[in-house]
Amino acid sequence: MRVPAGHRAAHMNVENYRNVIIGSGEGGKYLAWHLAQSGQQTVVVERRWVGGSCPNVNCLPSKNEIWSAKVADLVHHATRFGTTLGSASTDMAAVRKRKREMVEGLIATHLDRYKATGAELVMGEAKFTDSKTLEVRLNDGGTRTLAGERIFLNLGTHASIPSVPGLAESGPLTNIDVLELDRLPEHLIVFGGGYVGLEFAQAYRRFGSRVTILERGPHLLANEDPDVAAALLQIFASDGIDVIAPSEIVSVHGRSGTGVNLIVRTSSGEKTISGSDILVATGRVPNTAGIGLEIAGVKLDQKGYVKVNDRLQTTTPNIWAIGECAGSPQFTHISLDDFRVIRDNLAGINRTTRDRMVPSCLFTDPQVAHIGLSETEASRQGIAVRVLKLPMAAVLRTRTIDESCGFMKALIEADGDRILGFTMIGPEAGEVMAVVQMAMLAELPYTALRDAILTHPTMAEGLNSLFSSLKQTNAGAASLRGPTGSRNVRAL
Repeated sequence: MRVPAGHRAAHMNVENYRNVIIGSGEGGKYLAWHLAQSGQQTVVVERRWVGGSCPNVNCLPSKNEIWSAKVADLVHHATRFGTTLGSASTDMAAVRKRKREMVEGLIATHLDRYKATGAELVMGEAKFTDSKTLEVRLNDGGTRTLAGERIFLNLGTHASIPSVPGLAESGPLTNIDVLELDRLPEHLIVFGGGYVGLEFAQAYRRFGSRVTILERGPHLLANEDPDVAAALLQIFASDGIDVIAPSEIVSVHGRSGTGVNLIVRTSSGEKTISGSDILVATGRVPNTAGIGLEIAGVKLDQKGYVKVNDRLQTTTPNIWAIGECAGSPQFTHISLDDFRVIRDNLAGINRTTRDRMVPSCLFTDPQVAHIGLSETEASRQGIAVRVLKLPMAAVLRTRTIDESCGFMKALIEADGDRILGFTMIGPEAGEVMAVVQMAMLAELPYTALRDAILTHPTMAEGLNSLFSSLKQTNAGAASLRGPTGSRNVRAL
């Protein structure tokens, strides 16, 4: 809907709003819907993705294709479960069609929500002309000038392409491009051992591609403990994925999609790796350039992220930033929480981004989930902890589905019963982690999970065994830990 003529400043044709939101990603759209439902005149300017990257080109479509890869893997191993099949292959056009249908349904749902709440959605590109005014170049032609009493930046990020000679010229795939493939790469070379790279690497291996991962750091998942990375490396090796870490790409020759040669520096010297396609997954860059933030007086940090305080206020009064562009952890669920921080502060409720408990889940198979402190972080901060570790094979549910790789690990404070951290690499790790997260949020002692009656046979049931092992501390089964390694505890 357009703003009634009475709300426009006729001398400049400026349309005045109570709230202007740039970007329709997770935090921005929920803020728009909330403010509009509260009776405030609210407009959202979105240049391309209705609902942001998550439902269009990131979280949800990637997990859609990852599930297709899971089905392909089950088919390939069907005889293990007593089912005999003929030959099977993946139709990537059908995989893409299923993903596209889901995305179309999500977009329709978002558009319905805009209509229901009364928030206006404008498709176009916004640029500041002063601290309260934006010129919007509309996607369907023409311009509009919008002025907001309050402006919210929900700008997001985009994939970074490292400045390696020949890499940009090779036309590498990003997370957006790889989701639109209707063909199966013969040999996919993945540059980056983080979330995006690992999820797609395993998926495409299961679809049938040969896959090589190149990681600059000493191991995959740089922010996880070495034992977690080692377990995932072993799983990838069993999938037939080649991992070279540490490695550095010196130069790229050829064209992604038709054939590329990479000169790679490794611990054993330089080598040439040939493949059909390159996927770049080495990090993100904030979408803060070219929209006139300097005109609005909004300052950026050295990496280009919007400078904000713990209430997500920028350096300019009445301008806030939400989600990844504000340097918040790059998860959709954190953008949603950013919305809640801003919503509550606007309502006079003091809420902050400080000391948030940030959960994460890598959707490889098995998943890698984490909450709270890791062993590495505890050691770095000089926090003494008791470390418990339980192999997933000790959780009977894994025997029923024939997926017993990985482990659970918990950190308990050395002089008390609080749970300080939890990591799991195993089936449905994200769901099990949520159980521990709730206990941590409620400040329950570890004994609450040790003694809880948990349904048998489920993955979460393993928490009984994990936390029961602490009673064996004096016998040496669990260990009081500072900066060095932990001991495993088995339980059935």
